[in-house]
Amino acid sequence: MRPGRSSYYIGGCPVCDSREATLTADEESIKREVERSWEFHARRLRQPTPPRFLADRLIFSQDPPLRLVTCSRCTHLYRNPREDGSALERTYAESAPDPAVMDGLLQTQRAAFRVRVDRVRKTGATIERGLEVGSYIGGFLLAARESGLNFEGIDVNPDVTRFARERNLPARTGTLGDVRGSEPYDAVVIWNTFEQLPDVRLAAAAARDLIRVGGLFVIRVPNGDFYRKWRQRLSGPLAPVATRLLAHNNLLGFPYRQGFTETSVRRLLESSGFRIHDIIGDTLFPVSDSWTTLSGRLDERITKLAERAIHRRWHSPWVEVYAWAGGSGAERGAQTAG
Repeated sequence: MRPGRSSYYIGGCPVCDSREATLTADEESIKREVERSWEFHARRLRQPTPPRFLADRLIFSQDPPLRLVTCSRCTHLYRNPREDGSALERTYAESAPDPAVMDGLLQTQRAAFRVRVDRVRKTGATIERGLEVGSYIGGFLLAARESGLNFEGIDVNPDVTRFARERNLPARTGTLGDVRGSEPYDAVVIWNTFEQLPDVRLAAAAARDLIRVGGLFVIRVPNGDFYRKWRQRLSGPLAPVATRLLAHNNLLGFPYRQGFTETSVRRLLESSGFRIHDIIGDTLFPVSDSWTTLSGRLDERITKLAERAIHRRWHSPWVEVYAWAGGSGAERGAQTAG
């Protein structure tokens, strides 16, 4: 246990609960990845960069993993031991970027989320009432509103929800389990939070309960297979390429609670009452800002353009999963009657 931060426990696979797993990365190898990440980004930042501008690039809300394993049954990548869920939730509730940083992030995310809004529209879903879980500073809420989609947001951090409300965005403080209402949502989206939730099976079930039959569920998650594949190439002739691909996608040192694969996503969503509609491979949202050198900004842009052109679906570092909420014949009949 690391004093002053989180309590840890040994557990089974978050998706299938299997206790059979193989070691993917131990603490020493993860430390080396973190050091490589710092070296990589330091060469692309103007110095000295204020620490508050390193958030979500080099400084993350939770510590690096003590150990990463791969489930032998469903191939899910996860921390084991991993942080206690309640302690992790408190960590996210208590940490927020500097207000000046949030202003810059909002504009960057607003542009990135316009692409996500277009993808949501292309599913053909009819959305009159939607919910974003982990709405953060409101980038998606802003892009959705500008496109005419009605989404509200919820986030555990009161500082970021206050920031969003001050900009007239419909965000409130809470968790997915806090959401109540008599009318189901047409869509629930979880863009960059699902892999950090304490219990993904419980979260998927809770989301299904909130969505009408035939409604849309979207998650955006890091690809565990991509991380495993390229970390194996951090030594050898492809090391510079592997470093660049992992670092530009915030995968070096794996600062996430878990990484999904095609097998684990399908198992989780189908067992929760969803039918997968589409898989879209992608890269991490842009992280360059005014503190990034010109060459650093160009390096990130070119690398991610190349990745999006070459890596598709489950070959990509990040994956967006679009799914329909299913239901029994009785449920569909009741909805039609209503």
